[in-house]
Formats: sequence, structure tokens, C-alpha cells
Amino acid sequence: MPNLSLESSFTGLVAGVDEAGRGSWAGPVVAAAVILDVKKIPAGIDDSKKLSAARRETLYDAILSCAHAGVGMATVDEIDALNILQASLLAMRRAVALLGVAPDIALVDGNRAPDLPCKVKTITGGDGLSLSIAAASIIAKVTRDRMMKELAGEFPGYGWETNMGYGTAAHQRALAKLGITPHHRRSFRPIRELLEAADMVAA
Repeated sequence: MPNLSLESSFTGLVAGVDEAGRGSWAGPVVAAAVILDVKKIPAGIDDSKKLSAARRETLYDAILSCAHAGVGMATVDEIDALNILQASLLAMRRAVALLGVAPDIALVDGNRAPDLPCKVKTITGGDGLSLSIAAASIIAKVTRDRMMKELAGEFPGYGWETNMGYGTAAHQRALAKLGITPHHRRSFRPIRELLEAADMVAA
């Protein structure tokens, strides 16, 4: 379980930063930054991938009720223009900017650091080590899942309400049957290959 060992090794305000949706074929990438109040940490915070959807929803509300949190995103157009790594870092910068308070250091999940106006420490597997990063992973994941469920209502048939835009077999079949939507990431190889095939047929 993640704990506060990393946070306690620094002085000042420590923000955990994580993103959700980096590998998805559709929808935005969403990042969150969270500064926990060490006196009011909700029980059960863990890497969002290890929690049930219901548990994530409960913790989402609990975290927002007692912590500083900022959420940022990068759109599909930004992902296609910048690449997914740079778009993820952009979403992280936006999340930290929306915290409402300036952290002294940001603990960032992964091995690439966003350009932030504070010190940054990257931590591979950070969502399983740091409570702050784990909390950010929950906020980012729940926020993005809600977005994808809304988009599923506008574009039914792709299963986004359950696959959240990831490349499941059902999503692949829907792409072949229904085609590409404005919310698909055209820079991602499976989508790009479909577009290239369509262009060849049209030619």
C-alpha cells in the first residue's frame, strides 16, 4: 500500500501528480494534482487500477472534501499535434496550475518530468508508493471515466462506457463497423492505419 514516506522526506507542500488515459485510443488525457492534509487522509487510498469503480468513486469524493486538488486535461487535437507524452505533461502542468495553492515539490508518477514552477521528482510506479500520487491517480481516473461515459452517450456502439476508449476487441469491431469519430486519436497507429486504408480505397 502507498504511504507518506516519500512525502515526509521533503519540507513544505508536496503535491502528487498522475494522469489517466494515456494509452486510450479515444478521448482526452486527464491529469490530477493532489496535496493531502496529513491530518485528514481518507482510509483506503491506493493505486486507482487496484480499486473497484465504486471504491474509486467513494474515495474521489472523500479526497476532494479534505485535500487541495487540481485537474487538467489535454484534448484529442492536442494529443495528435504534440504526441501523447507531451500532451500528458501538458495536462499535468494544467493540473498543478489549478491546485489553488503552490506546492514546494511535485511527486510525479513515471519517469518524465513536466515543466513546473516548483521542484519535481519523478517516481516510477509512484501510484503504488506515494499516497499523494495514488490520490491523484484516483481523481484523474474518475474524472476521465465520467467524461468517457458522457461521450459514450453521444457516440454509442464503441463501448466507451466500459472500455473508456481503450483498444478492446469490442472497440476494434465498432471501429470497423461504425468508423472513426472526432474523439479518436488519429496519431495512434490503429486509428491512423484505418484512415490510411480508407484513403487507399477512396483513391
